[in-house]
This record gives sequence, structure tokens and C-alpha cells, in this order.
Amino acid sequence: MFICLKRMSSIANRIRRHLSDPESHHRKIATGFVWVALFVFIGKLAGAAKEMAIAWRYGVSETVDAYVLVFDLINLPVSVWFSVLTVVLLPLAARIRHADPVGLPRFRSELLGLTMLVGLGLGCLVWFGLPALLRAGWLGLSDQALARALHMARGLALLAPLGVLISLFAAWMLARRLHSNTLFEGIPALIILVALLLPGWAPEPLVWGTVAGFALHMAALATPLKRRGELQAPSFKFSSPVWRGFRASMGIMAIGQALMSFTGIVDQFFAANLGPGALSTLSYANRILALILGMCAMAISRSTLPVFSEMTAQRSADTNALALRWACWMFGAGSVFALIGWLASSWMVNLLFERGAFTAADSRYVSAVLKYALVQIPFYTFSITLMSYIASQKRYWLLLLSGIVGLSMKIIAAAILTSFMQLEGLAFSATFLYLAIAIFFYSLINAKASWLASAKS
Repeated sequence: MFICLKRMSSIANRIRRHLSDPESHHRKIATGFVWVALFVFIGKLAGAAKEMAIAWRYGVSETVDAYVLVFDLINLPVSVWFSVLTVVLLPLAARIRHADPVGLPRFRSELLGLTMLVGLGLGCLVWFGLPALLRAGWLGLSDQALARALHMARGLALLAPLGVLISLFAAWMLARRLHSNTLFEGIPALIILVALLLPGWAPEPLVWGTVAGFALHMAALATPLKRRGELQAPSFKFSSPVWRGFRASMGIMAIGQALMSFTGIVDQFFAANLGPGALSTLSYANRILALILGMCAMAISRSTLPVFSEMTAQRSADTNALALRWACWMFGAGSVFALIGWLASSWMVNLLFERGAFTAADSRYVSAVLKYALVQIPFYTFSITLMSYIASQKRYWLLLLSGIVGLSMKIIAAAILTSFMQLEGLAFSATFLYLAIAIFFYSLINAKASWLASAKS
């Protein structure tokens, strides 16, 4: 008993020491985690209110199937762009700020020019290509859902150029450890909520509410950057010496992130072939899961990656141990979140969705799918922490390999589990994805730590 109390006192003293030291890396991660988690919670509340309004107005229907599929297809390249920018830009910005701060504004100006070109090209591709993809019949939509998807596609195509600009501005704010960008992510959900609750505001409230929300989100991000003098006019010369390393890193990360983002499309394809309403059922379960995963993922990556990047730029020898320690702590926190979510799954579904066209039978099915999806959380939080560490080391080829490992395991698990567990099996298959990635990263980092220890001895 005495030994236990003494150890607890020692741990408390260490925590107080770190929290009182402004230069402590533990304090930087902890304070960033708290602020990001708070802002994510506020944003997810807005998202939850939006989902309640969608469930009240449309229930489990072809309209929701169509909106979810079109939005996810458009958002796939945008999310890849944001993930690549975040992972590549933060360590790169930390290195430039440390070695050549004068060259940073020039690179920002040229990167904005590149982003505008990417947004324009992606917007044209979605405008002309998405209707053709939908008409090809590969996605397994019913006739009514297909008609609704084609009707929504052209309006939602505007999300592509808006999304790539939003991604760049958010990455810039994150590189400066300005966590208010996380708070601004709730703006689209609020605008969609207003559009759904005000009949007659627009002929297609889901479509034009989403577009208006993205536009306001972009403006909210651009304003503080402009005030800080960090939003230069776009340049299309691309002559900064930073581009040499940036292009190589972007190429590797784009492939890796595309592979990881493709897991969502894998879910869409499997769910679309499980019958009408399966896509919207999975979507409702994923909306609640995203409330938890989003808070965990954003809080972890946005608090650890800037710190890990600074430590790497300063060639700190403690980064490896710090990353493993925080990964284990996040695994424990993720286990707690998963258990709480499992116990409260039925209550959450009933509270958020069961009204209007969303029936009690829909609630039971969504809740059953959600319980299987929640098992992935501790492996997800563990792997996200180690991904931040690997990214800060600029070992992007390892992230690419992890994407291959994760996607392969996801497809195999989904194919096997959906054959006898249907939609619940599809939700459960994500656990094997993140388990494989967690084992992959832990083995590599632990092997590196063992090698460094033996080299010192």
C-alpha cells in the first residue's frame, strides 16, 4: 500500500513538473489535445444536430443514400489532399521555419497557386466525370437513388475546388498551432442544419446548404490568415527550392492516403450490394462513430504532429520514447471510449435519429451496426499517434506501406465478414484494418528503439 501511494505521488509530481514547464513536450501535446478535443466536441455537436435534422426529414431512404454516396465520392480526393498536406506540410514548415524563415512566404504563395490549379482541375473532373460514373451502374444504386444522385452531382461538384482551398488554409493554421481551425470545421454542419430547418430556403437544402457551408468555412479560415500576414497572393512560378523535397513527399503520401481513403469507398461498394437502405444505415452508424473517432483523431494528430515535427527539426533524441508512450496512453483512452460507446450505443441512436421518418426498427439496426464499428477505436487511436511520429520523421514510404497493409486487410476482412454477418461484418472489418497498421508501426518503432539501445551499449 505504501509503495503504491509513493508511486502515485511520484507520478503526480512528474505531471505537475511537466505542466509547469512551458518548454515541456508533454505539456505542448496535452494542452493541444485539450483545446483540439474541445473544438472538435463543439463541431461534432453541430454535426450531430445536422444528422438529427437529416434523419427527421429523410429517414433511411434513397435520398440519403444518394447524398452520402455523391458527397463521399467528391470528398475522397479532397480528404486525400488534406491528409497529404497536413502530413507533409507540418514537418516541412517546421524545418523551413528553423532553417530558412525568409523563404516561407514565397513557398506559401506558390503553394496557394498550385492549390488553385488543383481545385480547378478537380472541379472540372467531378463536373463532367461523376455523372458518367454514376450512369455506368457500378455502384449498385437503386433506380430512384441513382436519379437522386445524378440530380445532386452537379451542385455538389462545387465542393471540390472549395474543399482543396479549405484543406490548404486549415493545414497552414495547424502548422502555426492555431487550433481554431478545428472549431471552424463545424460551420458546414450548422449551415446545412439551418437549410433543413428553414423550408423554402433552397430547392435542394442538402445540396445548396452543403455548398454554402463550405464557402463560409473557407472564408472563416482565410480571415485570420490574412490578418496575420500569412495569406500571400497566389504565384504560379513554382521556383522555390522547397519544391524539390515537397514533390517527392507529396507523391508518396498521395498514394498512401489514397489507399487509406479508399477504405471508405470499399465500404460503399460492399454496402450498396446489401440491399436498399444499407448505405444510409451504415452512414448513420458512421456518423455517430465519427463523433468519437473525429474527436480522437483530430485531437491526437493535431496535438502530436506539430510537437513531433519540432522535436525532429531540433534532432531531439527523446522523440521515439515520447511517441511510444503517448501511443500506449491513447490506446487506453480509446478502449475507454469504445466501452462507453458500446454501452450507450442504443441511447445515442435513439437520441440523435429516432424521429419523423426514422423508425424504432431503424434505430435497432443502426445500433447493432454501430456496436461492431466501435471495436476499432483503441487500435485507431494507437495507430494515429504512431502515424504522427512516422510523418514527423518524413519516413513517408512507411506510411505508404501501412496503407497497403491496411487496405489489403480491410478488403479481406470485409469480403469474409459480410458473407455471414452482412452489414455488421462490414462495420467490424475496420477493426482488422487498424489492428494490422498498429502492429506494423509498433514492430518497426520498437525494433528501431532496440537497435538504438544496442548501438549505444
